[in-house]
Amino acid sequence: MNWHYLFLKWSAVLQLALGLQDAAMNRFEQILRNDPDDVYALSSRAHILAAESKWDAALADYERLTATGRQASASVWFNKGFVLEQLHRLDLALECFQKACDLDPQLDRAWYGLGLVLIQLRRSDEAIVALRHNTELQPMSPHGWYQLARVHMDRSEAEQAEKIMRHLQSFEPKVAAQLERETGIKLS
Repeated sequence: MNWHYLFLKWSAVLQLALGLQDAAMNRFEQILRNDPDDVYALSSRAHILAAESKWDAALADYERLTATGRQASASVWFNKGFVLEQLHRLDLALECFQKACDLDPQLDRAWYGLGLVLIQLRRSDEAIVALRHNTELQPMSPHGWYQLARVHMDRSEAEQAEKIMRHLQSFEPKVAAQLERETGIKLS
């Protein structure tokens, strides 16, 4: 057992819990000096960098995580896709979100990310499929439903959008009201 590694890792976890990102980042750097491919340190550093909107640096770590020869988790592929989307590299983001969905079909946020990228790529048929998966996995989250209604409106499918809005009204009336304002469809 490597006590020095455990000390660095757990002190970084404690520092993160205390909101000391810079101190935690120093611990992750120490770990990575000893093992440049340490999955925990790379993914933690990438997460901090992404939270600070340092997209290129975060992407570099996610690139290493997906290219180390180790099996990267669905969450790593999702996070890489999210960063690529922020960098407007939509085709690569699409591949990452799809890989995340393939690795873990229950990862609702991967389906949501996939849907958002497909919307941006103007592939509405596929976006609807992805967003439906998201809403099946997270039926009480308004985000997928909102995007799904927007896609239907963009396709001039007001009846479908209205059904979704009525569904939203039952558990997220503020989101339904927002869609009413945006679409001009009145539910009352």
